[in-house]
Amino acid sequence: MAEAAKEYAAGLAAGIATVITGHPFDTVKVKLQKHNTEAQGKKYKNALHCTARILSNEGVKGLYRGATSSFIGMAFESSLLFGIYSQMKQLLQGEVNSSKPQLKVIIPSAAYGGAIISFILCPAELVKCRMQVQGTDSAISKHGRYSGPLDCALKTVKNDGIKGIFRGGFATLLRESIGNAVFFSTYEFSRYYVHLQLDSTSHGVNHQQKLLADVGIGIISGGLAGVAFWSTVLPLDVAKTVVQTSPDTTSTRNPFQTLSLIHRRVGLSGCYAGLGPTLVRAFPANAAAIVTWELAAKMLGVKRV
Repeated sequence: MAEAAKEYAAGLAAGIATVITGHPFDTVKVKLQKHNTEAQGKKYKNALHCTARILSNEGVKGLYRGATSSFIGMAFESSLLFGIYSQMKQLLQGEVNSSKPQLKVIIPSAAYGGAIISFILCPAELVKCRMQVQGTDSAISKHGRYSGPLDCALKTVKNDGIKGIFRGGFATLLRESIGNAVFFSTYEFSRYYVHLQLDSTSHGVNHQQKLLADVGIGIISGGLAGVAFWSTVLPLDVAKTVVQTSPDTTSTRNPFQTLSLIHRRVGLSGCYAGLGPTLVRAFPANAAAIVTWELAAKMLGVKRV
């Protein structure tokens, strides 16, 4: 039980590191997904144009709009994801002590963890996305401008009921279960093969050198895993953003129908709106998450399987 608590604590630290590193990129991504998939055409030329507009109109704080709900959501989400993944992995692996990663263990563990966290992540991301899209506009919905994340959540529940706060839930579930299966598979295999290369050439290194090597491996494996995650599931994320920020509560919640509508409006590029800032964010944010997770786990005395 104590070992499981340590896993969840290490995951919580990873979530905080992710938000600090990646939230500004996420704000740009959400604005591109919202405004560059609409019928009237593209509002921003590219990610740099979008960033410049945010800084000009709202200042640096505009890049961190919605960060409060993101911190809360990501902290709990990351704690659960890394904790569930580690616990499920140990359960499925059993007594077999194989150093080489096994897809039959990694994929179900990661997909299950992703499915569970989607129920926490969906409401948090709905609030975050609506705050990010709102910007300095007078309103993004018929319910008026939101004064903060709590106001946004309360107005959503008051006007649309509990189901309103879970709008985009199916797209979130698909994104997280598929995406995390790809994420942890990429992480485990890249970590394993980089370790193999280093172990064959790193005889006689001291503790400090080994720690630096572990950080370097964490940066590489975490960054690659993040890029793999978003390269795979970005269209589902675009659909989720559009569904969650639509002022029309009667519009479809089906992510595949949403993507079909986007494709008809603006073509395939619309289904990958925000790709640039997403991939730029993916490497450092996930590298920070993995390094923090591994260091926190090591400090807490968690044994890696």
